[in-house]
Amino acid sequence: MRVIVDFDQCDGNGLCADAAPEVFELGEDDVLRVRAEHPAPALWPATEIAAQGCPKLAITLRDDA
Repeated sequence: MRVIVDFDQCDGNGLCADAAPEVFELGEDDVLRVRAEHPAPALWPATEIAAQGCPKLAITLRDDA
């Protein structure tokens, strides 16, 4: 799995960082950072929840296969 964030769409609300803190981080400057572009399989469920919960639909998950 590969995590792609459209930073032009992202409004930095941090819901993804709450859902998957190992994958996403919201800095003190309210700028989102992707901590794990290729998260480990154990993190995939939380990453999918984070992507589905993004109010701006700024997160895309791609299959690396």
